Amino acid sequence: KVADKLTGMCKTQREDYESYWDDISPFIKFGCIKDDKFSEKMMDYILFKNLDDKYLTLKDCIEKNEKPEDKEKADQADTETKTDADSQSQDSDAAEGGEDVKKTTIFYVTDPVQQSQYINLFKEQGLEAVHLQHNIDNAFISHMERLNDKIKFQRIDADMTDEIVEDAADEETAKTLTDLFRKELGKEDLQVKVENLKNENISSMMTLEEESRRMQEMMKMYSMGGMGDSSMFGGKETLVLNAKNALVRYLAAHQDSEHTHMLCEQLYDLAMISHKPLDPEAMTKFIARSNEIMMLLTK
Repeated sequence: KVADKLTGMCKTQREDYESYWDDISPFIKFGCIKDDKFSEKMMDYILFKNLDDKYLTLKDCIEKNEKPEDKEKADQADTETKTDADSQSQDSDAAEGGEDVKKTTIFYVTDPVQQSQYINLFKEQGLEAVHLQHNIDNAFISHMERLNDKIKFQRIDADMTDEIVEDAADEETAKTLTDLFRKELGKEDLQVKVENLKNENISSMMTLEEESRRMQEMMKMYSMGGMGDSSMFGGKETLVLNAKNALVRYLAAHQDSEHTHMLCEQLYDLAMISHKPLDPEAMTKFIARSNEIMMLLTK
C-alpha cells in the first residue's frame, strides 16, 4: 500500500513528491534494501538530485550518462534482436560464458563542498552527477547494482574520466614527476598519474578506486578501527598531476630549486584536501607551510 501511494504521487503530483523526497528518501531506500517486492515497485520512482538540483529517475540518469557510441551499439543490438529469432538464446549463452556486460556509469557526489573542484570540472565538460549524501546511500547503490547489472555507481573523485583528460603526458615527464614527488614526499610507494587535463588551472587532484573507498566506509560504519585503511584491501589514493599546469611544469624543469620540496608537499596536501579532510598533524603543517609561501611572496 505504501509503494502504491508513493508511485501514484510521483505520477500525478510530481512537484509534491519532489518536495518531500529529501526527507523521505532514507526510509524508502531502507525499505528497498529490506524488501525486494517493495524495491521492485519503487525502483522506477527513486529520485536522484543532480548538480543543478533537478530530480531525475534512474532511467533519466542512465540516458544522461550513456555515451553516444554505447547508445548506438544498444540500438543496433535491439534491431538485431527483433530480426533474429535466435538472438535471445545467443545472448543467454554469452552471458553464461562470462561475457562482460557493458555498464553505464552514474557519477555521484557525497560532499559538495569538499568535492567542489571535481564538480566544477564535470560542469565545465557538461557531465552529469547526482547527490548521494546520506549514510544509507552506500548500501543502497550496492543494492541497485545487484538488481541492474547494466549500471555502476562511481564517486566523482574515483578516477579521471575521458571527458576531463585531454591525453596522457609523455613518458619522460611522467617519470620525472613521479620520481620527484616520491622522493620529496618520502613516499616510495606513492601512486602517481601524470595527465594533460583540459583545465590547465588545476595542478593536482587525488583519486581513490570506488571499490576501495566503499570498503573503507563499510569498515568505518562498523567501527573496525584500523581496518578502514584502504591499503589493506589493495587500494590506495592516486596523486594526479596536471602536466599542463604551469606550477607542475616548473617543478619538472626545476627539480633542484630550494622551494621544490615545499611545493611538492603543498600540491600533495591541496589534492588531499579536495578528497578528504587532513588529519590534525597534516593540517597544522599545511597551514604553517601556506604562511611560509605567502611570506616568500612579500620578498
